[in-house]
Amino acid sequence: MKLKKLGILFAVIVSLAIVGYSSRNDDNGVIHMKLAHNMSEDHPIHKSLSEFERLVEEKSKGTIDIEIYPNGVLGSEREMIELTQTGAIDIAKVSTGALESFEQQYTAFGIPYIFDNLDHYYSVMDDRELMDELYNSTDESGFIGLTYYDSGVRSLYTTSKAIMKPSDLKGLKIRVQQSPTAIKMIDLMGGSATPMAFGEVYTGLQQGVIDGAESNETALTTNKHGEVAKYFSYNQHTIVPDLTIMNRKLYDKLTEEQKNAIIESAIESTEYHKVVWNESIENAVEEAKSMGVQFYYPDTKPFQEAVMPLHEEFKEEAAIKIMYDKIRSKVN
Repeated sequence: MKLKKLGILFAVIVSLAIVGYSSRNDDNGVIHMKLAHNMSEDHPIHKSLSEFERLVEEKSKGTIDIEIYPNGVLGSEREMIELTQTGAIDIAKVSTGALESFEQQYTAFGIPYIFDNLDHYYSVMDDRELMDELYNSTDESGFIGLTYYDSGVRSLYTTSKAIMKPSDLKGLKIRVQQSPTAIKMIDLMGGSATPMAFGEVYTGLQQGVIDGAESNETALTTNKHGEVAKYFSYNQHTIVPDLTIMNRKLYDKLTEEQKNAIIESAIESTEYHKVVWNESIENAVEEAKSMGVQFYYPDTKPFQEAVMPLHEEFKEEAAIKIMYDKIRSKVN
């Protein structure tokens, strides 16, 4: 444990050495901001953040300059959140799952089938009034939310057969993230949840350590899981967004024109991201088909019914129930 803590401390020190302790104004009055994320440069997230960078610099009339640090070079998602709190990083892209320990309401987004479909998801995420209240809920923690980015609809993919109903999962070991919610979800559906690092999934599938996993279509191609898992079943259990967050003190120091440039650019970059994300999914599906992956469309209702105990469990948590009720109230 001591070695692990020392490793984390070293990573933070290196990060601070790279980015400095805060954004700074140069002699011309330009504010230089550091933006960090954990995706590669060819990922839709990076493309969308690059568009955000371009828009901010344009809309602020050159008074804000943003430098992007991709590939997790400034630490894990939790470390990036903590560095954003202190101002060592100005803006970061993180998952809502990583934000749960900073604001419990974000837990609601990980509840399986809290969204009925993509239309329901967008009706929530694009409701700026609803989301601004959540984005500002971490004000006292030192950061605020700016906007969201799609990170896909998660479904099941397996090596031996298509999953058309929950009973098809019986006896199958399904890789999940190190998340109590994800573990309970697969167990309730009838499978055997197997927490595993994402980097180990390919070998796990190949060697039969696991029988399947759950993610979006890009995992089949970017991570080559489609070479060994030939059955992708659209049970669509979760739609979990990513968020961009910003240091609160820095935001408060900006002029109204600069604040507007940040928020407008964030919203416009989300619209841009919807396009590039959909393109990446379409490309992933076509590439996966060329790898021999077959796609199936089971009735999702039996899967939804199987995980209802999780809904009841989370509704007992007051903070989570607030966001849960807001999300469910947007059902068409």
